[in-house]
Amino acid sequence: MAAWVKGGAADVDAAVEAAVDLLAASRVPVLAGLSAEVSALRAAYRLAETLGASLDPVSGPSLYAELGALSVGGAMTTTRAETVGRADVVLILGNRPWDGDLIPEIAAATPSRGRAAGAERSLLSLGGPQNGATRHVAYAAEAGGLAVSLGHLRAFAKGHLAGEAAYADLARRLFAAQYGVVVYDPEEVGERGVEMLQGLIRDLNESTRFFALALADPFQGRAAVQLSAWTTGQAPRVGFGRHQPEHDPWRFDSARQIASGEADAALWLASLPAPRPDWLGRLPTVAIVGEGSPEAAGETAEIVITVGVPGQSVGGALWNERRGVIAYTEPKAATDAQTAAGVLARIRDRLIEKGVSC
Repeated sequence: MAAWVKGGAADVDAAVEAAVDLLAASRVPVLAGLSAEVSALRAAYRLAETLGASLDPVSGPSLYAELGALSVGGAMTTTRAETVGRADVVLILGNRPWDGDLIPEIAAATPSRGRAAGAERSLLSLGGPQNGATRHVAYAAEAGGLAVSLGHLRAFAKGHLAGEAAYADLARRLFAAQYGVVVYDPEEVGERGVEMLQGLIRDLNESTRFFALALADPFQGRAAVQLSAWTTGQAPRVGFGRHQPEHDPWRFDSARQIASGEADAALWLASLPAPRPDWLGRLPTVAIVGEGSPEAAGETAEIVITVGVPGQSVGGALWNERRGVIAYTEPKAATDAQTAAGVLARIRDRLIEKGVSC
Protein backbone atom coordinates (compact mmCIF):
# COMPACT_ATOMS: atom_id res chain seq x y z
CA MET A 1 0.00 0.00 0.00
CA ALA A 2 1.42 3.38 -1.05
CA ALA A 3 1.21 6.67 0.80
CA TRP A 4 2.44 10.22 0.27
CA VAL A 5 2.83 13.21 2.57
CA LYS A 6 3.18 16.61 0.86
CA GLY A 7 4.16 14.94 -2.40
CA GLY A 8 6.84 12.70 -0.94
CA ALA A 9 6.56 8.95 -0.56
CA ALA A 10 5.93 7.85 3.02
CA ASP A 11 5.06 4.73 4.94
CA VAL A 12 1.48 4.29 6.08
CA ASP A 13 2.26 4.95 9.75
CA ALA A 14 3.76 8.34 8.89
CA ALA A 15 0.85 9.18 6.60
CA VAL A 16 -1.68 8.28 9.29
CA GLU A 17 0.16 10.45 11.82
CA ALA A 18 0.24 13.36 9.36
CA ALA A 19 -3.49 12.90 8.71
CA VAL A 20 -4.15 13.01 12.46
CA ASP A 21 -2.18 16.25 12.80
CA LEU A 22 -3.97 17.87 9.85
CA LEU A 23 -7.46 16.95 11.05
CA ALA A 24 -6.74 17.78 14.69
CA ALA A 25 -5.68 21.30 13.70
CA SER A 26 -8.85 21.98 11.70
CA ARG A 27 -11.84 23.86 13.10
CA VAL A 28 -14.46 22.90 10.50
CA PRO A 29 -13.47 19.62 8.79
CA VAL A 30 -15.62 17.86 6.21
CA LEU A 31 -15.64 14.21 5.17
CA ALA A 32 -16.59 14.03 1.51
CA GLY A 33 -16.80 11.48 -1.28
CA LEU A 34 -17.94 8.46 0.74
CA SER A 35 -17.73 6.25 -2.34
CA ALA A 36 -16.74 3.17 -0.40
CA GLU A 37 -17.83 -0.10 1.14
CA VAL A 38 -20.23 -0.10 4.10
CA SER A 39 -17.54 -0.79 6.70
CA ALA A 40 -15.62 2.29 5.51
CA LEU A 41 -18.79 4.40 5.59
CA ARG A 42 -19.42 3.27 9.16
CA ALA A 43 -15.83 4.16 10.10
CA ALA A 44 -16.23 7.57 8.44
CA TYR A 45 -19.31 8.34 10.56
CA ARG A 46 -17.42 7.37 13.71
CA LEU A 47 -14.52 9.59 12.72
CA ALA A 48 -16.86 12.51 11.95
CA GLU A 49 -18.47 12.13 15.37
CA THR A 50 -15.06 12.22 17.03
CA LEU A 51 -13.94 15.28 15.05
CA GLY A 52 -17.24 17.17 15.10
CA ALA A 53 -17.10 17.08 11.30
CA SER A 54 -19.82 16.99 8.66
CA LEU A 55 -20.31 14.33 5.98
CA ASP A 56 -21.40 14.71 2.37
CA PRO A 57 -21.41 11.89 -0.23
CA VAL A 58 -20.37 12.65 -3.79
CA SER A 59 -23.75 11.17 -4.76
CA GLY A 60 -25.54 14.01 -2.92
CA PRO A 61 -27.15 15.62 -6.02
CA SER A 62 -28.71 12.30 -7.04
CA LEU A 63 -29.80 11.36 -3.52
CA TYR A 64 -31.37 14.70 -2.70
CA ALA A 65 -33.29 14.88 -5.97
CA GLU A 66 -35.15 11.81 -4.66
CA LEU A 67 -35.17 12.60 -0.96
CA GLY A 68 -36.53 16.09 -1.51
CA ALA A 69 -39.50 14.80 -3.50
CA LEU A 70 -39.99 11.92 -1.07
CA SER A 71 -40.26 14.32 1.87
CA VAL A 72 -42.94 16.35 0.05
CA GLY A 73 -45.29 13.68 -1.22
CA GLY A 74 -43.89 10.19 -0.85
CA ALA A 75 -43.18 7.78 -3.67
CA MET A 76 -44.64 4.71 -5.36
CA THR A 77 -41.73 2.51 -6.38
CA THR A 78 -40.97 -0.93 -7.73
CA THR A 79 -37.90 -3.09 -8.38
CA ARG A 80 -35.96 -4.22 -11.41
CA ALA A 81 -37.24 -7.79 -11.10
CA GLU A 82 -40.88 -6.64 -10.87
CA THR A 83 -40.39 -4.38 -13.89
CA VAL A 84 -39.00 -7.20 -16.02
CA GLY A 85 -41.63 -9.68 -14.79
CA ARG A 86 -44.80 -7.58 -14.75
CA ALA A 87 -44.63 -4.33 -16.72
CA ASP A 88 -46.52 -4.10 -20.00
CA VAL A 89 -45.74 -0.37 -20.41
CA VAL A 90 -42.32 1.10 -19.59
CA LEU A 91 -41.59 4.81 -19.93
CA ILE A 92 -37.87 5.67 -20.06
CA LEU A 93 -36.96 9.22 -19.07
CA GLY A 94 -33.86 11.00 -20.34
CA ASN A 95 -30.56 9.56 -21.47
CA ARG A 96 -28.93 7.79 -18.53
CA PRO A 97 -31.22 4.71 -18.37
CA TRP A 98 -29.99 3.76 -21.84
CA ASP A 99 -26.37 3.47 -20.68
CA GLY A 100 -26.65 0.24 -18.68
CA ASP A 101 -28.06 -3.23 -19.29
CA LEU A 102 -31.53 -2.61 -17.82
CA ILE A 103 -33.30 -1.39 -20.97
CA PRO A 104 -32.01 -4.21 -23.20
CA GLU A 105 -33.13 -6.71 -20.54
CA ILE A 106 -36.61 -5.15 -20.42
CA ALA A 107 -36.83 -5.02 -24.22
CA ALA A 108 -35.82 -8.67 -24.61
CA ALA A 109 -38.59 -10.02 -22.34
CA THR A 110 -42.36 -9.93 -22.08
CA PRO A 111 -44.45 -9.83 -18.90
CA SER A 112 -44.48 -13.29 -17.34
CA ARG A 113 -46.68 -12.83 -14.27
CA GLY A 114 -49.52 -10.72 -12.95
CA ARG A 115 -52.41 -9.25 -14.92
CA ALA A 116 -50.20 -8.37 -17.89
CA ALA A 117 -48.68 -11.86 -18.26
CA GLY A 118 -48.31 -12.73 -21.93
CA ALA A 119 -49.12 -9.21 -23.15
CA GLU A 120 -46.94 -7.34 -25.60
CA ARG A 121 -44.64 -4.90 -23.83
CA SER A 122 -44.66 -1.26 -24.97
CA LEU A 123 -41.45 0.73 -24.59
CA LEU A 124 -41.82 4.51 -24.58
CA SER A 125 -39.20 7.20 -24.11
CA LEU A 126 -39.39 10.87 -23.22
CA GLY A 127 -36.40 13.12 -23.84
CA GLY A 128 -34.06 10.22 -24.55
CA PRO A 129 -31.87 9.26 -27.50
CA GLN A 130 -33.39 8.00 -30.71
CA ASN A 131 -31.98 4.56 -30.02
CA GLY A 132 -32.59 2.46 -33.12
CA ALA A 133 -31.26 -0.70 -31.48
CA THR A 134 -34.36 -0.95 -29.26
CA ARG A 135 -37.87 -0.69 -30.63
CA HIS A 136 -39.73 2.04 -28.79
CA VAL A 137 -41.96 5.05 -29.33
CA ALA A 138 -39.95 8.21 -28.70
CA TYR A 139 -41.28 11.57 -27.58
CA ALA A 140 -39.10 14.69 -27.61
CA ALA A 141 -38.60 16.68 -24.42
CA GLU A 142 -39.76 20.28 -24.11
CA ALA A 143 -37.22 23.09 -24.41
CA GLY A 144 -37.32 23.54 -20.63
CA GLY A 145 -36.07 20.01 -20.00
CA LEU A 146 -37.49 16.91 -18.36
CA ALA A 147 -39.15 18.68 -15.42
CA VAL A 148 -41.15 20.94 -17.75
CA SER A 149 -41.93 17.99 -20.01
CA LEU A 150 -43.29 15.99 -17.08
CA GLY A 151 -45.41 18.97 -16.05
CA HIS A 152 -46.96 19.17 -19.50
CA LEU A 153 -47.48 15.42 -19.62
CA ARG A 154 -49.22 15.50 -16.25
CA ALA A 155 -51.46 18.33 -17.47
CA PHE A 156 -52.53 16.20 -20.45
CA ALA A 157 -53.02 13.16 -18.21
CA LYS A 158 -55.30 15.15 -15.86
CA GLY A 159 -57.26 16.71 -18.71
CA HIS A 160 -56.03 20.25 -18.01
CA LEU A 161 -54.58 20.37 -21.53
CA ALA A 162 -56.20 18.79 -24.55
CA GLY A 163 -55.66 18.32 -28.25
CA GLU A 164 -53.80 16.01 -30.58
CA ALA A 165 -50.37 16.89 -29.23
CA ALA A 166 -47.77 14.15 -28.82
CA TYR A 167 -48.11 14.29 -25.03
CA ALA A 168 -51.84 13.58 -25.30
CA ASP A 169 -50.95 10.38 -27.17
CA LEU A 170 -48.31 9.50 -24.55
CA ALA A 171 -50.80 10.08 -21.71
CA ARG A 172 -53.32 7.73 -23.38
CA ARG A 173 -50.66 5.03 -23.68
CA LEU A 174 -49.77 5.38 -19.99
CA PHE A 175 -53.39 5.09 -18.84
CA ALA A 176 -53.79 1.96 -20.99
CA ALA A 177 -51.16 0.11 -18.95
CA GLN A 178 -52.05 -2.79 -16.70
CA TYR A 179 -48.74 -2.48 -14.84
CA GLY A 180 -46.65 0.50 -15.84
CA VAL A 181 -43.17 1.60 -14.78
CA VAL A 182 -41.20 4.81 -15.30
CA VAL A 183 -37.41 4.32 -15.36
CA TYR A 184 -35.30 7.39 -14.62
CA ASP A 185 -32.12 8.78 -13.11
CA PRO A 186 -32.95 11.18 -10.23
CA GLU A 187 -29.99 13.48 -10.82
CA GLU A 188 -30.82 13.81 -14.52
CA VAL A 189 -34.50 14.52 -13.84
CA GLY A 190 -33.85 16.82 -10.87
CA GLU A 191 -35.81 17.34 -7.65
CA ARG A 192 -38.66 19.29 -9.28
CA GLY A 193 -38.89 16.73 -12.05
CA VAL A 194 -39.00 13.83 -9.58
CA GLU A 195 -41.72 15.61 -7.60
CA MET A 196 -43.75 16.12 -10.79
CA LEU A 197 -43.15 12.51 -11.82
CA GLN A 198 -44.43 11.14 -8.51
CA GLY A 199 -47.50 13.34 -8.88
CA LEU A 200 -48.10 11.90 -12.35
CA ILE A 201 -47.74 8.37 -10.97
CA ARG A 202 -50.32 9.10 -8.27
CA ASP A 203 -52.68 10.39 -10.98
CA LEU A 204 -52.17 7.23 -13.04
CA ASN A 205 -52.88 5.03 -10.03
CA GLU A 206 -56.39 6.43 -9.81
CA SER A 207 -57.34 4.07 -12.65
CA THR A 208 -54.41 1.69 -13.24
CA ARG A 209 -51.18 0.51 -11.59
CA PHE A 210 -48.03 2.56 -12.19
CA PHE A 211 -44.69 2.76 -10.37
CA ALA A 212 -41.26 4.41 -10.46
CA LEU A 213 -37.93 2.65 -10.86
CA ALA A 214 -35.15 5.09 -9.98
CA LEU A 215 -31.61 4.16 -11.00
CA ALA A 216 -29.06 4.15 -8.22
CA ASP A 217 -26.04 6.41 -8.58
CA PRO A 218 -22.76 4.56 -9.22
CA PHE A 219 -21.02 5.91 -6.09
CA GLN A 220 -22.65 3.86 -3.29
CA GLY A 221 -25.12 6.61 -2.46
CA ARG A 222 -27.94 4.14 -1.73
CA ALA A 223 -25.71 2.36 0.78
CA ALA A 224 -24.80 5.71 2.35
CA VAL A 225 -28.50 6.58 2.76
CA GLN A 226 -29.23 3.33 4.56
CA LEU A 227 -26.16 3.49 6.77
CA SER A 228 -26.85 7.10 7.70
CA ALA A 229 -30.44 6.24 8.52
CA TRP A 230 -29.56 3.38 10.86
CA THR A 231 -26.63 5.32 12.38
CA THR A 232 -28.14 8.79 12.88
CA GLY A 233 -31.82 8.44 11.93
CA GLN A 234 -31.23 11.01 9.20
CA ALA A 235 -30.08 11.40 5.58
CA PRO A 236 -26.36 11.55 4.70
CA ARG A 237 -25.62 15.30 4.81
CA VAL A 238 -25.08 15.30 8.55
CA GLY A 239 -22.92 17.37 10.88
CA PHE A 240 -21.64 16.52 14.37
CA GLY A 241 -20.36 19.98 15.30
CA ARG A 242 -22.81 20.39 18.18
CA HIS A 243 -22.22 16.97 19.75
CA GLN A 244 -25.21 15.31 18.06
CA PRO A 245 -26.09 14.46 14.45
CA GLU A 246 -27.86 17.32 12.66
CA HIS A 247 -29.22 16.94 9.14
CA ASP A 248 -29.21 19.92 6.78
CA PRO A 249 -28.78 19.46 2.99
CA TRP A 250 -27.70 23.08 2.52
CA ARG A 251 -25.44 23.60 5.53
CA PHE A 252 -23.57 20.35 5.02
CA ASP A 253 -23.16 20.54 1.24
CA SER A 254 -19.38 20.11 1.08
CA ALA A 255 -19.02 22.04 -2.20
CA ARG A 256 -20.77 25.04 -0.64
CA GLN A 257 -18.80 24.78 2.61
CA ILE A 258 -15.47 24.69 0.80
CA ALA A 259 -16.31 27.36 -1.80
CA SER A 260 -17.42 29.78 0.93
CA GLY A 261 -14.30 29.19 3.02
CA GLU A 262 -16.38 27.74 5.82
CA ALA A 263 -14.50 24.43 5.84
CA ASP A 264 -10.76 24.53 6.53
CA ALA A 265 -9.83 20.85 5.97
CA ALA A 266 -11.28 17.78 4.30
CA LEU A 267 -11.00 14.04 4.15
CA TRP A 268 -11.81 12.64 0.72
CA LEU A 269 -12.90 8.99 0.86
CA ALA A 270 -13.08 7.11 -2.44
CA SER A 271 -11.96 3.50 -2.19
CA LEU A 272 -14.27 3.06 -5.21
CA PRO A 273 -14.04 5.32 -8.29
CA ALA A 274 -15.71 8.72 -7.90
CA PRO A 275 -15.47 12.02 -9.81
CA ARG A 276 -12.62 14.07 -8.47
CA PRO A 277 -13.76 17.36 -6.86
CA ASP A 278 -12.24 20.57 -8.17
CA TRP A 279 -11.11 21.55 -4.67
CA LEU A 280 -8.93 18.49 -4.19
CA GLY A 281 -5.36 19.78 -3.91
CA ARG A 282 -6.40 23.34 -3.01
CA LEU A 283 -7.74 22.70 0.50
CA PRO A 284 -5.68 20.87 3.16
CA THR A 285 -6.93 17.35 2.46
CA VAL A 286 -6.41 13.74 3.44
CA ALA A 287 -7.30 11.49 0.48
CA ILE A 288 -8.03 7.81 1.10
CA VAL A 289 -8.40 6.31 -2.36
CA GLY A 290 -8.42 2.96 -4.08
CA GLU A 291 -5.24 1.52 -5.50
CA GLY A 292 -4.77 2.47 -9.14
CA SER A 293 -7.24 5.37 -9.08
CA PRO A 294 -6.27 8.68 -10.75
CA GLU A 295 -6.12 10.27 -7.29
CA ALA A 296 -3.56 7.72 -6.07
CA ALA A 297 -0.66 10.08 -6.60
CA GLY A 298 1.11 12.33 -4.17
CA GLU A 299 0.20 15.62 -5.82
CA THR A 300 -3.58 15.21 -5.56
CA ALA A 301 -3.78 16.04 -1.84
CA GLU A 302 -1.53 16.96 1.05
CA ILE A 303 -1.77 13.39 2.35
CA VAL A 304 -2.71 10.43 0.17
CA ILE A 305 -3.18 6.87 1.41
CA THR A 306 -4.14 4.11 -1.02
CA VAL A 307 -6.28 1.18 0.08
CA GLY A 308 -7.75 -1.96 -1.40
CA VAL A 309 -10.62 -1.59 -3.87
CA PRO A 310 -13.79 -3.37 -2.66
CA GLY A 311 -14.80 -6.13 -5.01
CA GLN A 312 -11.36 -6.11 -6.62
CA SER A 313 -8.53 -6.59 -4.10
CA VAL A 314 -10.60 -6.70 -0.89
CA GLY A 315 -14.11 -7.82 -0.05
CA GLY A 316 -16.85 -5.49 1.11
CA ALA A 317 -20.56 -4.90 1.49
CA LEU A 318 -21.72 -2.82 -1.49
CA TRP A 319 -24.96 -1.65 -3.03
CA ASN A 320 -26.14 -4.27 -5.54
CA GLU A 321 -28.08 -2.46 -8.28
CA ARG A 322 -29.61 -5.58 -9.78
CA ARG A 323 -30.97 -6.88 -6.47
CA GLY A 324 -31.62 -3.47 -4.91
CA VAL A 325 -29.89 -4.39 -1.62
CA ILE A 326 -26.59 -4.08 0.21
CA ALA A 327 -24.73 -7.36 -0.34
CA TYR A 328 -21.25 -8.66 0.36
CA THR A 329 -18.98 -8.72 -2.70
CA GLU A 330 -16.06 -11.11 -2.82
CA PRO A 331 -12.74 -9.76 -4.17
CA LYS A 332 -11.80 -10.84 -7.68
CA ALA A 333 -8.15 -11.16 -6.69
CA ALA A 334 -7.67 -10.90 -2.93
CA THR A 335 -4.53 -9.18 -1.66
CA ASP A 336 -3.22 -8.10 1.72
CA ALA A 337 -4.03 -4.45 0.99
CA GLN A 338 -5.30 -2.42 3.91
CA THR A 339 -8.94 -1.42 3.89
CA ALA A 340 -10.36 2.09 4.03
CA ALA A 341 -12.20 1.14 7.22
CA GLY A 342 -8.95 0.08 8.84
CA VAL A 343 -7.15 3.32 7.93
CA LEU A 344 -10.05 5.47 9.14
CA ALA A 345 -10.17 3.54 12.42
CA ARG A 346 -6.43 4.09 12.94
CA ILE A 347 -6.84 7.84 12.39
CA ARG A 348 -9.74 7.97 14.84
CA ASP A 349 -7.89 5.94 17.47
CA ARG A 350 -4.87 8.28 17.30
CA LEU A 351 -7.11 11.34 17.57
CA ILE A 352 -8.70 9.91 20.72
CA GLU A 353 -5.25 9.07 22.13
CA LYS A 354 -4.25 12.69 21.57
CA GLY A 355 -7.36 13.91 23.34
CA VAL A 356 -9.04 15.28 20.22
CA SER A 357 -12.79 14.74 20.28
CA CYS A 358 -15.94 16.75 19.72
